[in-house]
Amino acid sequence: MELFIVLLFVLGYLAIAFEHPIKVNKTASALLTGVLCWTLYALSSQDSIDIIGEDLSHHLGEIAAILFFLMGAMTIVELVDAYQGFRIITDRINTKNPKVLLWIICIVTFFLSAILDNLTTSIVMVSLIRKLVPNKDMRWFFGGMIVIAANAGGAWSPIGDVTTTMLWIGGQISASNIILTLFLPSLVCMIIPLVYLQFTLKGELGLHAGSHVHGDGHGHGKEVKGSKAMFFLGVGGLISVPIFKTVTHLPPYLGMLLALGVLWVVSELINPDMDDKEKRPYTAAGALSRIDVPSVLFFLGILLAVGALQSMGTLANFSRFLDESIGDQRIIITLVGILSSIVDNVPLVAASMGMYDMTIYYQDHLIWEYLAYCAGTGGSVLIIGSAAGVAVMGMEKIDFIWYVKRISLLALLGYFAGAIVYLIIQPYLAVHPPVH
Repeated sequence: MELFIVLLFVLGYLAIAFEHPIKVNKTASALLTGVLCWTLYALSSQDSIDIIGEDLSHHLGEIAAILFFLMGAMTIVELVDAYQGFRIITDRINTKNPKVLLWIICIVTFFLSAILDNLTTSIVMVSLIRKLVPNKDMRWFFGGMIVIAANAGGAWSPIGDVTTTMLWIGGQISASNIILTLFLPSLVCMIIPLVYLQFTLKGELGLHAGSHVHGDGHGHGKEVKGSKAMFFLGVGGLISVPIFKTVTHLPPYLGMLLALGVLWVVSELINPDMDDKEKRPYTAAGALSRIDVPSVLFFLGILLAVGALQSMGTLANFSRFLDESIGDQRIIITLVGILSSIVDNVPLVAASMGMYDMTIYYQDHLIWEYLAYCAGTGGSVLIIGSAAGVAVMGMEKIDFIWYVKRISLLALLGYFAGAIVYLIIQPYLAVHPPVH
């Protein structure tokens, strides 16, 4: 029966990977896979239903911590966006030199992604380049570099990429250490493609679109009341979450919900004269209606499926097989990063978290830090390999083959350059195992 459950998981995985050809939303595939894996495990296991129920409750508790964290973060970002708070950054970018603009866009993307997340940042920055880069071919180059910069920026921050967030909430990495160890490799991952494009990028931005708004809310229209307050409160709230965890030792999702609660109260007080219908888009209730609920349910389904494989002992056995056949964990994790450009990095990281025992691979061990880097940046190699890439592809209609020809090699160069930098500096920054 274990083999049958593994086959079911693989089929679910394939359905997620080929979401568009089979025309079935990946959330539906993930939920079916998660529930069926646990159902078959319960029906076939020799353990009592009480023990299986305890296992399920344990996994659900860990999953809920991730989901509430993500929902809080998504709502905060949507609330700031409703007040056009991101215009504080985007309205200050006005150079017409393509190479200079590319550096500015990528650097802003890199740091904004670490504070928000790579998906949201990609959407904000693509909305900006639509205004600044009318030339379609040039805009595709900018879009490709936004994917690389957003994924690199998300990798070194505990709140910048969902996979890094999973490792942080799971206790595999600490916020301060992941910033210290991955900042330089992630920066190199972005800079190498940028330097290459300085010598090869040709073309113009096109006729400037002036103050024309492209229907994305990021143009030079009338400023919304409270936009600056909501921007600084939102960004401050997101940045304070790791500090909250360090000071209180409480789970990160509580810090995120605290930040959301503060913004919620402020959003209710900013426009007291508006009627309820007029005010709704500028409230947290309105923001909650706009968050990406299918993505939240996708994480629930895939993490449930991985939890079933972990409870069955399948992942531990697979880990031993990899160790015996390949041996070097650095090679294994590097391959996981490349694989994340083909299949979703969330189940890959979730599976890796279940494969390695934290009593052996302690917090901030090389394997966890390197996994955060590889899974975060490896998805840039193909445009379908990350949430940021899929968002940019959808918004700009970037052709998959065009991306492979023009951007994939640059992403690979950055990926391996950053990996080499990490492996060089890691021995000097290594955390020693805890003394028991």
